[in-house]
Amino acid sequence: MDPDIEQSLHELLLRLAGRLPDQLLWRFRDWLGEGAMGTLARTLPRSLLKHRIDLDQTEYRLLVAGLIPHGADWHQVSSTLGVDDVTETGYTFTQSAPEWVNSVDSVSVLIHATLRGRPDVGEVRQSWRHLGFSGGGAAGAGGTKRVLLVTALSGLPRLAGELQRVLRVLGDEEPSVEVLPPRFDLSGYHRAALASSELVCTGATDTGNRLVAA
Repeated sequence: MDPDIEQSLHELLLRLAGRLPDQLLWRFRDWLGEGAMGTLARTLPRSLLKHRIDLDQTEYRLLVAGLIPHGADWHQVSSTLGVDDVTETGYTFTQSAPEWVNSVDSVSVLIHATLRGRPDVGEVRQSWRHLGFSGGGAAGAGGTKRVLLVTALSGLPRLAGELQRVLRVLGDEEPSVEVLPPRFDLSGYHRAALASSELVCTGATDTGNRLVAA
């Protein structure tokens, strides 16, 4: 896959976190990690229109760059460009795990074992998202959901797909895995998640690859 196209789509899906329903977002990330570009080209623009999710100019350019080369319908793609500012998602985040999570958190333990000291991975953090958007899927009591936040230097879509599969095996049917490049203009969603996050482990990259909610 063309790395520029892959990066464009990965960044677009990051920017859609908290806006696109979880049951769609994880699936789009899975397809991107598997290189299923034709499937993405057919479904992503249509899903944006169906859920009335407008894109800003930057997001629109990412969509065009990522999917037009793979046969996306130009009329659908052009219809995604909005005229209003992107609205806030309304989610809130906390650092502490909810009561329904066992004192020995099997998910954190497995993520730690999977990513600790891993090449090209920086910090691995997690936060707990609380339901504030009726279209999003939720795992756990009261709409509370784990959000995994990871920095990586390469292979971001494939790492996201791998971690999603791990979380699904452990019972999260619509996993929220945000794999971020070290230099990324964080959305309000990601800043809020990072501000209320805890460290799970670190990979093998240097301290310049830390997640910062700034």
